[in-house]
Amino acid sequence: MILAELEVFHSRPIAPTRRVALGRLNLPVTPAPGFGGLLLGGIVAGHIEELDPDLFDDLHRLTLQLQEGMRVPQPRLRHRFQQDRIGLTRSLHRLVGEGEDLAFEFDAKGAAAQHILAAVYAAGHLPITARARVMDTIRKGMRWSGPLDHAFIAHLSGLHRGRDWSTAAFRDPVRWALGVLDLGRGGTAAVPDREDVRRQFRDLLRIAHPDHGGDIDGAAQRIADLTEARRILLAS
Repeated sequence: MILAELEVFHSRPIAPTRRVALGRLNLPVTPAPGFGGLLLGGIVAGHIEELDPDLFDDLHRLTLQLQEGMRVPQPRLRHRFQQDRIGLTRSLHRLVGEGEDLAFEFDAKGAAAQHILAAVYAAGHLPITARARVMDTIRKGMRWSGPLDHAFIAHLSGLHRGRDWSTAAFRDPVRWALGVLDLGRGGTAAVPDREDVRRQFRDLLRIAHPDHGGDIDGAAQRIADLTEARRILLAS
């Protein structure tokens, strides 16, 4: 299943000018960063090691400018961003899900800077309500070193990196946490009072513990979920 998708058009390495344009954007970001934000952060992280280190500061500055909706002088990272796609090569990046597994699929022709720029400019096209959170996700991707695995996705989402999380947790950590703590009655996504969260956590933790009749085989998993759910809600 395709969860998010970014189509990129860019000049070929032998072209006399360096250019980047955006194509189709399928970037769900509600609630932010959403699967769209995860894809953009993954594109940046997947190409950042190939970017000239001298361009890193300019890239960081560009994320801040686009986040604020500022006018951006061209070129950036030695490339010109444009609307026209004629004569450009097409690449396609996707975040896909199968069951509880998430994976990045990069069709990355061209230079790393072109795909990084496309991800940042795509974030600049997002609604203002989601843009800051997605740009922060991109900046996390800029600092990442390692495989783009569950630990990386948890890093972008703000989830604890010690285990694999379900797609429901990645899609909406707060709603997932409310469900784990049985606080999301009626479909509400509103976070209860902090003391209510702590009280519910203590009650459910007591029930989950094997000493109080909890399932021994699933106790560790249940306690880990409850602990992470409490952390998410108290940080919201």
